[in-house]
Amino acid sequence: MIRSALLATTAMFLLTACTGSAPDTKEAASAEKPAATFAAVDDNRIKTASAGEEWLSYGGTYDEQRHSTLTQINKENVGELGVAWSYDLATNRGVESTPIVVDGVMYVTSAWSIVYALDAKTGEELWVHEPDVDRSMAIKACCDVVNRGVAVYDGKVFVGVIDGRLQALDAKTGKLEWSVVTVDQDKPYTITGAPRVVDGKVLIGNGGAELGVRGYVSAYDTDTGKKVWRFYTVPNPNKQPDGEASDDAFVKVGNVSWGDTGKWTTEGGGGTVWDSIVYDEVNDRVIFGVGNGSPWNWERRDPSGKDNLFLSSIVAVDADTGEYAWHFQTTPGDTWDYTATQTIILADLPLGENGASRRVAMQAPKNGFFYVIDAGTGEFIHAKNFVPQNWAEGLDESGRPIVTAEARDQSVPHFQTPGPLGAHNWHPMAFSPELNLAYIPAQELPQAYVVDPLAESSPTKWNTGVDFAAGIPTEFTPEIRKMVRSTLKGRLIAWDPIKNEERWAVEHNNAWNGGVLSTAGGLVFQGQLEGEFAAYDAATGEKLWASDVRSGAASGPGTFMIDGEQYVTITTGWGSAYALSAGYAYDQKVESTVGKVVTFKVGGEKELPPVQMVQRDLTPKAASFGTAEQIQSGLVHYSRNCMVCHGPFVQSSGVLPDLRWSEYSGDKELWDEVLHDGALQENGMVSFADVLSDEEMENVRAYVLNQAHSDVNTN
Repeated sequence: MIRSALLATTAMFLLTACTGSAPDTKEAASAEKPAATFAAVDDNRIKTASAGEEWLSYGGTYDEQRHSTLTQINKENVGELGVAWSYDLATNRGVESTPIVVDGVMYVTSAWSIVYALDAKTGEELWVHEPDVDRSMAIKACCDVVNRGVAVYDGKVFVGVIDGRLQALDAKTGKLEWSVVTVDQDKPYTITGAPRVVDGKVLIGNGGAELGVRGYVSAYDTDTGKKVWRFYTVPNPNKQPDGEASDDAFVKVGNVSWGDTGKWTTEGGGGTVWDSIVYDEVNDRVIFGVGNGSPWNWERRDPSGKDNLFLSSIVAVDADTGEYAWHFQTTPGDTWDYTATQTIILADLPLGENGASRRVAMQAPKNGFFYVIDAGTGEFIHAKNFVPQNWAEGLDESGRPIVTAEARDQSVPHFQTPGPLGAHNWHPMAFSPELNLAYIPAQELPQAYVVDPLAESSPTKWNTGVDFAAGIPTEFTPEIRKMVRSTLKGRLIAWDPIKNEERWAVEHNNAWNGGVLSTAGGLVFQGQLEGEFAAYDAATGEKLWASDVRSGAASGPGTFMIDGEQYVTITTGWGSAYALSAGYAYDQKVESTVGKVVTFKVGGEKELPPVQMVQRDLTPKAASFGTAEQIQSGLVHYSRNCMVCHGPFVQSSGVLPDLRWSEYSGDKELWDEVLHDGALQENGMVSFADVLSDEEMENVRAYVLNQAHSDVNTN
């Protein structure tokens, strides 16, 4: 029981809306570069030129295979790669962006949606755009204040700002061309995903399902910012038309998949489109992945027990109008945060009648099954689990999961894999059309699910309905840490989508490893949590080269060519959901280094600066206090409100201050100023007076100090 309940904390890795220092920022300033044009991109250029000498869209091409046709860097010379240049990003928080390279300029984002334009050959800064985000809104960000990149089109750079704005910048100067608010900013919406551009329309979704919103994806005119269409992913709470492109879909299939009561009618229902959006140029459709329900718990969300479309689904709509074409639901009645927002890749494979070519969509979503479906119709072709899983006995002939009774029943804890961080999260997958292999950044992060008994009586800022404190001991010993840490695994998997089986796998030291790049040079590049950036033989998985980038390497890499030289690039940085809320998963505390862009070439000789080690004062700032009942109460309320940023068991990874040694936990007056009065809201640490009583706040402090004085691993 303790083993399974301990692992309930894994769920909260996704629920981080945390504190931290605002980054140093600079005024946007234009700078000349030796190029005649700036982002002179249209649809044909994306179709014909991307993922060759340039990297023009988030996934490399419209099909988002993340496969480059460049061969200058290959299996024979990859061992000669060295750093060509690096650039410091103005943040010590999570960095998840894939650089866009066009007309000799690299456009990249860091935390807080800051945009940088750099000379792609030298790393020289051209301009910086700071969108001036109110740092207190970090409480709305489920998974750190990250951003996965920009889109470029017709001389403009498009970025989704974490507070819900979509902005268009002049690609030459960084000057703001237009800005539109895409969400109700009074609700806990965020944007972390990269926009996509198709035929004069910029596409963007949003996040926030963990806190209670209604999801949708929208298309805006690239010239004016005027909304062209919107597709809601869950019904109107009254099942009435919204006057949007999605109305017909809910009349046909959506409304009947929901009951008429439940929390979804007042708390949004979820279904946010926070990552994958792909353009299928063959069928002229936009295909996107849909997230989890709000709340997670199915019975609270919709007691009717229906499938709840379009949660945890892949949906295709007309690119011009947003009108519904088809859907495939990976997890009907989702109650485990099994989003289907992960990478969607389009390809032509010999899966038709008599081995004929068939256009397919592939996805490895959180639920642990690798799906191949028909891109034109949404018809299920086949699927198989790519990691161990115990929530389903398998899939039926239509691809519907056969859910086990233990997984469906959340009245008692069920130790389940995958957990809510999934078998695969946002880290981009890649596909080699030469080898017909998909490369999955896979992981094992178990979770014990059980209904939160305080969900109705005690408020929290999160909207999950899951109890993250059940069975957790009030003291986190080294033995318990070792046991829990041993369950966290990561690997790079080469998956054959034709034979529906694993071809090879590389084991990593930890979960939450980086996105993947495939190249025609026979290589696969991937970064690791600890900071290693490596190249593997795409056919066999043999490691051919590695470099220490001295920070977390979770982003999706890219590659490009300038003046006859091929470069490989990656953004780095500590932070993101796993680093902030999974401190016990780190074998050593990390230094909160500034994120970087690190770019390699054959013969590169630059040196990355060494990490400056910080001497930490690992001593409690007050005596332990409180009865066993107070400490248990503190554990419960800490787990429901605080662990999302400061880690289960108050185990910080080192990115944010460790509360065990904080001056605030050692002084009741300072503690109250922060938790009750919001003294640090400019750093993202807002007041919790709306969800915690004065007594509960003090009980949390008692639990934190009890942890500080326990026999814990304090590295």
